[in-house]
Amino acid sequence: MTMLIGPHWYIACDARRLGRSSPVGATVGGKHLALFRDRSRHPRALEDRCLHRNAPVSMARVRDGGFVCAYHGWRYGFDGRLLEVPALPDGCAAPQASLRAFPCVEQDGYVWVCLEAAPAHLTPGAFPNLGARGWTSFRMETRFRAGVEACLENFLDCPHAVYVHDRWFRRRSRKPVRAVVRTLADGAEAEFFDEPRQGSVVWQALFLKRGPMRHVDRFIAPNTSRVDYELPSGLHYIITSSCTPVTETETAVHTVISFRLPYLGWLVRFYFEPLARAIIAQDKRMLDAVQKNTDRFGGPNCLSTRSDLLGHWIGEWRKALAARLAPPAAGTEDAVVVRL
Repeated sequence: MTMLIGPHWYIACDARRLGRSSPVGATVGGKHLALFRDRSRHPRALEDRCLHRNAPVSMARVRDGGFVCAYHGWRYGFDGRLLEVPALPDGCAAPQASLRAFPCVEQDGYVWVCLEAAPAHLTPGAFPNLGARGWTSFRMETRFRAGVEACLENFLDCPHAVYVHDRWFRRRSRKPVRAVVRTLADGAEAEFFDEPRQGSVVWQALFLKRGPMRHVDRFIAPNTSRVDYELPSGLHYIITSSCTPVTETETAVHTVISFRLPYLGWLVRFYFEPLARAIIAQDKRMLDAVQKNTDRFGGPNCLSTRSDLLGHWIGEWRKALAARLAPPAAGTEDAVVVRL
C-alpha cells in the first residue's frame, strides 16, 4: 500500500484555521507538521517538534519575528532556524540548527504542503470553477478510516451506489449501461451513456427536464477524484475530492461541490448540500467498516472485475509514481458494459 506519491501537493488544513498568534498541528502522510503564518501572512510548514526536548511546535506562540517554544522558550525564525536559547548566558550563542521546513502554499482556501523539497508542480491543481462567475460552491471535510486508493475508487465507483445509496442517489435497475474508459495524460476517466435515472431522491429533484445526461468520472493522479454531471435542465455540477493521507489507513478528504444553474442556484444548494453530506456519511460508514474488516483479516486480498472501471488505473498510476517510473500511457480506450 502506498501512502505518499512523490513530490506532490496535499491539503494540510482549511486556510481559515491559520490565525496570527499560534500554529496549527496537522498530520500528512504520517509526518506531524506545525502550520502558521509569517509576517507577510504567508503560510509556513515546519516539523512539529522543538529541537530541544521534542515539545510540539504547534503549542508555540508566534511573536518577535518567529515563534517561541512553550516548554523552554527556544525561539525560532519563520524558516525554522533556531535564533535564541534564553537560558544561555550572554555571549553564549545558540547552536546552529534548524527545524525541517516543507514547501507550503495557500490556494482555493486551503493550505497545501509538499513533503519533498522540490514539488513536481509549482502550484497544486485547482478545484474547477470554484469562485467562478455563475457557479455556486460548498465544501466538505471528511475523515475516512481508509487508505487513499480505497477512497478514490469509492468516489469513482458507480456500482456501489445502487446498494450503499439505494433510493438516495441511485436505485438498482439491472439495466446494462455502456461505459468508455480512457487513459489520460494525468490519469483516467470513465464516461457513461444512457444511465437509468428513475427512483432516487437526487434524480427526481434535479431532472426537471427530459433529455440526455452527460456523466464522466475522472481520476487525476495521484490523489484527486472528479465527477461531472451535465443535465438537460442546464444544471452542471462537479464533485471534486482531494485525498490527503494521514496514515496508511486514514485519509482526510476535502470535497468541493460546484454547480451552475441558469436560475435559482441558491435553492439547489439549499436542497443539495444536506443531501450530499448524507451521501458522504453513507460512504464513510461503509469504508470504515471495510477497513475494520481488512484489519481483522490481516490486510487486503481483493478480487476485481471489469466492472471496477477505474480501480485498475488508480492502482497502476500510483504504483508507477511511487516507484518514479513512467505512468500508464495516455490514449487507450476500452468499452465496457456494467449493470446498474
